[in-house]
Amino acid sequence: MRAAALFAGTQAVPRWAVSAATPAPGEAEWVHAYAAFGEPPKYPRDFSHFEYVNPQAPKGGSLYLRNPDRRSSFDKFNPFTLRGNAPAGISFFMLESLATGSADELRTMYGLLASEMLIAPDKSSISFRLHPKARFSNGDAVLAADVKHSFDSITGPYASPTYQTAYAGVERATVLDERTIRFDLKERSEDTVFAVGGLPVFSRKWGEGKRFDEIVTEYPIMSGPYTIEQAHAGRRIEFKRDPGYWARELPVVRGFYNFDRVVYRYYKDEAVATEAFKAGEFDIFKVYGARTWVRQMKGTKWDDGRILKDLFPVATGQGLQADELNLRRPIFQDIRVRQAIGLTWDFDSHNRYGLFHAADSVFNNSEFAAQGPPSPGELALLEPYRGQLPKEVFGPPFVAPRTGRDPERVRANLVQARDLLAQAGWKLGAGNRLRNAAGAAFEFEYLTPNEGARDAIWQHNLDKLGIGLNVRQVDFALYRRRLEQYDFDIVTIVEGTFTVPSALDYTSLYGSKSADEKGNNNFRGVKSAAVDHILEAMTAAQTLPRLRDACRALDRVVMWNHWQVPELYFAAEPASFWDKFGMPKVRPKYYTIDNPNSGQIAWPILTWWIKPGAVKG
Repeated sequence: MRAAALFAGTQAVPRWAVSAATPAPGEAEWVHAYAAFGEPPKYPRDFSHFEYVNPQAPKGGSLYLRNPDRRSSFDKFNPFTLRGNAPAGISFFMLESLATGSADELRTMYGLLASEMLIAPDKSSISFRLHPKARFSNGDAVLAADVKHSFDSITGPYASPTYQTAYAGVERATVLDERTIRFDLKERSEDTVFAVGGLPVFSRKWGEGKRFDEIVTEYPIMSGPYTIEQAHAGRRIEFKRDPGYWARELPVVRGFYNFDRVVYRYYKDEAVATEAFKAGEFDIFKVYGARTWVRQMKGTKWDDGRILKDLFPVATGQGLQADELNLRRPIFQDIRVRQAIGLTWDFDSHNRYGLFHAADSVFNNSEFAAQGPPSPGELALLEPYRGQLPKEVFGPPFVAPRTGRDPERVRANLVQARDLLAQAGWKLGAGNRLRNAAGAAFEFEYLTPNEGARDAIWQHNLDKLGIGLNVRQVDFALYRRRLEQYDFDIVTIVEGTFTVPSALDYTSLYGSKSADEKGNNNFRGVKSAAVDHILEAMTAAQTLPRLRDACRALDRVVMWNHWQVPELYFAAEPASFWDKFGMPKVRPKYYTIDNPNSGQIAWPILTWWIKPGAVKG
């Protein structure tokens, strides 16, 4: 629900952008909400609350959480800069945006800091009127100057390049009056409109007088419902709910933020975190591994009901989880080599508990995944590049190799991989290693911040072919630094969840420009004219069918180029939790459990509450 969305201004100021007067016929109107592709918003202007909250939820108690991602510590409080790690929770509990999303609609935003928005019919600009009650934690009013300062700061040279990419479609931000701001858009797309709606806003007084990347230890001055109460040596942070929070009665907020305190504890080791959860050190445990779900999320405390567990099915699209090959390395530049490596990864051996689905697509669990032969709309995007693309792009969708855990099928995949490698010039040589014509051995390094991340099955299959896979486990700070510098051979990346794919996100992941920008997200180093053309079509799509065609075309190109070894995904959010919570009767369609980087509402931590009589911690 919070700001962290990365969504994106230019033309002369239209008179309706600077006046509150009733617009002339055919002109845009000030609205409380905006839905993509011309759909009407689900909730009318006078709605009282979202359906997936309890507006009468009791307030009180403490929620204890663990670090929800690979960050095992934090060393700064500025989440927008490149160096260092900011703590989990700032984007959820402190930061607000101009508008906020709905978790039961495909793509709609409702005013939050902005009470109203005005979108030009040709999407050349979007204007916002700030809510007159909007206040920062220091009591100052949220003004248009703060919004412009926030935009200028996160798109400037001292912020992470991720934000520069996200807001590249905005030409400028112009303050029209104390509480009105207009963004002129050079990319007139749904993505840029929603990007601006999701702009994170903070006070001009935060780190006043300092360069943006020099704001490190100062607590953020933001407008959200919580402030930082305590932070302990990068390993624990406590947020305290502001009883005078300015937006507590707004429809988009009612029923949210029911805990008086939210405490994050950081654990470096997954096994230690698992035992800490069982001991009651934190309340909700999102599970990523099937083995953990089946074998460790059980016992006396589950049997007697003190701890519960649920798969939490979601309708959210699941981004690609894959071992990404760094194409900047010469060893991975031959498509036959990449396909061969993919044949050595055995999905069925990793899915022995039957909880996963194979990741056959960039857009898993959604209508945006390629289906059947390319449609006419897809072919229009693909045909100009036929000579640059694998022939398979023009046929059925990609399907990752399967074995059914049958040794003969495993052997057949390895034989096919061996033949592809031989065609690419790799022959078995000294030390029982594949070697090229220059005698260099086929070896690569798998970089991970996770202890015990060795994939014995994959290593065994690669070793059979004469390929050396070396696992390098490093701390998260070094891991992140090497990612930012694109200094790795292979890493596992889980791309974000989505309701409607954002061209901005995928431009960051696959666009040629981002391949050369260190600190961006094109880890594979993809540079493809076809991909860039398809990304432009995604950006320009004004209807859902056109966006769907562009996404499916991108899916075919990415998957059939074998730029990654696709792994698996959950069509659910498995979690165990202590039986201390009440929860709304209605679940949203698009949500997550606890991941602040997913772009989806973290439904439990934002809308649950302590049950009367439960231990409150």
